[in-house]
Amino acid sequence: MKQKIIGTIGDFLELIYPKVCLVCGSSLYRQEDLVCTPCLFHLPKTDWHHDLYNPVSKLFWGRVNIFSATAYYYFSKGSKVQRLLHQLKYKGYKDLGLLVGQLMGYELMTSELFKLVDIVIPVPLHPKKHRKRGYNQSEQFAMGLADSMGIEMDTSTLVRTVASETQTKKSRFRRWENVEDIFQVSCLENLNNKHVLLVDDVITTGSTLEACASQLLKSEGVKISVAGIALANY
Repeated sequence: MKQKIIGTIGDFLELIYPKVCLVCGSSLYRQEDLVCTPCLFHLPKTDWHHDLYNPVSKLFWGRVNIFSATAYYYFSKGSKVQRLLHQLKYKGYKDLGLLVGQLMGYELMTSELFKLVDIVIPVPLHPKKHRKRGYNQSEQFAMGLADSMGIEMDTSTLVRTVASETQTKKSRFRRWENVEDIFQVSCLENLNNKHVLLVDDVITTGSTLEACASQLLKSEGVKISVAGIALANY
């Protein structure tokens, strides 16, 4: 009886506040959450996790020693992928990061390049920005990846010590200059001989990930791979 009452209340609330897809705005069916099934099916996936020489990997050639790299979706201005990222980063829908991370993690487990990852580390926010936003969207993404890949997420080893300026509209050099010395590793021994998956929500020039990887590579025997929800400059 109690469950029936709860279900009735839920149906009534949906009439007043209907659940809609955060990507396309269409109404969600009861079994759907956050994103409708057609959007999940049609969002443009790259499948780069099977390709060692994909565009994300090439970003880091000659810059930092990355074992493998990928992004889940193609990105273009005005696209559904851009809307998804906007909802995740600026509209407070942090569970979108968890959802995309879980979906991507299942696919990474089918890849020879990623299936033996030991630990997931998100690009950290400065504590001041974290308090202002209330969450780290990259951490939500990492949480989903760790869940579906059955591995640990580490949010304490890599730390951000400086609140850098926004990266928007900066050149590649200015982006690197902006993040060059703002990350530190609290305990190098934590990552010795580990295969680390370093993740961010959007990859643009790769400068932030490069700065993070440069610090993580100070650990003995560590191997770094990289993943993002989308590559923005492709």
